[in-house]
Amino acid sequence: MRLGVIDVGSNTVHLLVVDAHPGAQPLPASKHKIDLRLSEHVTDDGHIADEGRDRLAEFVARCQEVAEDQGAEDLRGFVTSAIREAPNGDDVLTHVADETGVRLDVLTGEEEARLTFLAVRRWFGWSAGTLLVADIGGGSLELAMGMDEDPDVAVSVPLGAGRVTRDLLPGDPPALDDVRAARRQVRATIAKELRPMAKAGAPDRAVGTSKTMRSLARICGAAPSSEGMYAERLLPLETLTAKLPEIAAMTTAQRADLPGVSRARARQMLAGAIVAEATMDLLGLEHLEICPWALREGILLRHLDRMG
Repeated sequence: MRLGVIDVGSNTVHLLVVDAHPGAQPLPASKHKIDLRLSEHVTDDGHIADEGRDRLAEFVARCQEVAEDQGAEDLRGFVTSAIREAPNGDDVLTHVADETGVRLDVLTGEEEARLTFLAVRRWFGWSAGTLLVADIGGGSLELAMGMDEDPDVAVSVPLGAGRVTRDLLPGDPPALDDVRAARRQVRATIAKELRPMAKAGAPDRAVGTSKTMRSLARICGAAPSSEGMYAERLLPLETLTAKLPEIAAMTTAQRADLPGVSRARARQMLAGAIVAEATMDLLGLEHLEICPWALREGILLRHLDRMG
């Protein structure tokens, strides 16, 4: 059967349509996305502005059309931190449902971490041993660790690339003092969450997911997307640390010329680099392996499990 998933993140809204059957690998049939940037449609008091709400409804309606054209039998939608944290988030979701008939589910940060972990576990398999998974979104950083399909530890930290850029890194490029202050705050925030990870022991494999992680790996020399999803890709801490001052000194336009960096995400790459470097350093990781599966695939896999 064909299933569709709408993923409403802080940066982009994605539609993924896959051929999926219980026990089989979901095979992508169609992808569709828009750089909605909900985080830029947030008012000073945290509400999502009407323009952002209306654009979201329009795109969900478009996703519905695409999914139907692709023969999808079921369409699921979910939202993460951008709407989860907005005081009018429920009103936004009600508006979208009234306009489109599609009810978007709200995931907690912990649920995001657990579902992403499931996707990574299925990708690498049981032979990967104890996994540690780090995912940098627009609004939050998710960390999970364990040896089963459901992690023993799953935490969400408000350190997404979009959030850190908006709150801590003004300017283009930001001033050196602001970069240093952002780095200190990011590290202090992550450090507060490390105790349960440390108690879980050392992982056999450390994995990074998300577009931000993939872009950082590409900047650090990983294979381009043209080499396919099965190419091994690493994000080495030593290389990222060396690249960080260069990225910090670049304007948004200059970052957009880096390999693997889209113009839409260029401004956030410094924040993503700061968060990724801090995560690896504080957790004692030499590198992260990049997994092409993440939250959307985790949603689909959990749905298939319940059907089986």
